[in-house]
Amino acid sequence: MRFVKRSLSILLLLFILFFVGLFSWHPYLIRVLQYRTPDANTYKIFPQAVVHKSDSPFHFIRATNQRNDLDTLHVFDGKNQLVSLKDYIKNGEINAFLVIRNDSVLYERYQNGYADSTLTTIFSGAKSIISIMIGKALESGKIKSLDDKIVNYIPELRANSAYQDITIKNLLDMKSGLDFQDALGGITKAFFSDEAKYFYTHDMKAELLKVKLTNKPGTFWEYKSIDPILLGWVLEKATRKSVSQFFEENIWKQLGTEYNASFGLDHKNGLANTASRFQVTAIDLAKIGRLFLNRGNYNGKQIISESWVSQSINIGTETPASAKGWQKSAHHFLWWIPQEGENGDYGAEGMRGQRLYIDPKTNTIIVQFANRGSGDYPYRKISRYLAGLPFSYPKR
Repeated sequence: MRFVKRSLSILLLLFILFFVGLFSWHPYLIRVLQYRTPDANTYKIFPQAVVHKSDSPFHFIRATNQRNDLDTLHVFDGKNQLVSLKDYIKNGEINAFLVIRNDSVLYERYQNGYADSTLTTIFSGAKSIISIMIGKALESGKIKSLDDKIVNYIPELRANSAYQDITIKNLLDMKSGLDFQDALGGITKAFFSDEAKYFYTHDMKAELLKVKLTNKPGTFWEYKSIDPILLGWVLEKATRKSVSQFFEENIWKQLGTEYNASFGLDHKNGLANTASRFQVTAIDLAKIGRLFLNRGNYNGKQIISESWVSQSINIGTETPASAKGWQKSAHHFLWWIPQEGENGDYGAEGMRGQRLYIDPKTNTIIVQFANRGSGDYPYRKISRYLAGLPFSYPKR
């Protein structure tokens, strides 16, 4: 019996020492263990770089009569069930759902204490935001060409041969070839994933310096957070401003935004997580949609070039690298662009159901904030219904 007790004590001690060593080696794992899959409020544990609102806010028109008929419009959810939009919103724990057409808010639903002014993180929707900033830096000459190698902007990366041939366009295309382990495949894999590491680490630059190359740059598409984070670092080096400063001065304050936004940093005065930690209100995110609807123009002033908007939302003759959902959305310049049917719409998307949907055909913007989302792609049906245009889902 003494031998058994002693053996158990030794095993327990070894177990404790293992985890002490593990957390000392990778301190970010403590955050992974504590917070696990982040939710819309997890951003509050990180230092924030505030993006200050506009001095002259723009206000969408509030329709006198809301389009309550949308409540009964039937859409498909992620379980392949046809449900009313009202149930879609309820079942998906959708906190905010705004539909704007021709600068008028036609429909809005909130729950769980949300309003159009509630600040929330949009997770991977942040990727589309850094894409906009890269276009602005290119237009201003701070970035000379998308074909520039990123080591020309971040000389620290020259110490790692994995980076020597990677271009800015490779990062925009998510074709860097850099090694990245996603969080799919069970609890253990998620715990040790790169997805968790880059979300929770205290030092993204240190982690980036250690990355290996697994594919030749420009040859293989893989959805990952590391590429847009590197774009944020490139932007800071190229402009000699922080991501938040550049965004505030060149875009955010120019849009008539009503509320402050923010970027989550890995540590105080550190690097912004431009892959998954941008915080914004629903009504102001809609103004990003309005900017793109107007081809980069805000009330007569060209904020970002029309050519950049066009490059961002059209894949041209490229072979789509991805085909998500029935609409076969291709990932291009960090936006999701459907290729199926009478398309032309596009969006920014983040996990747990964060969405910015833009449909130039009907001049419609939809913003969705959610705890988990109901899945599928109901937005095109909503926009075409409002415009009185025919729409039918493909056969399932």
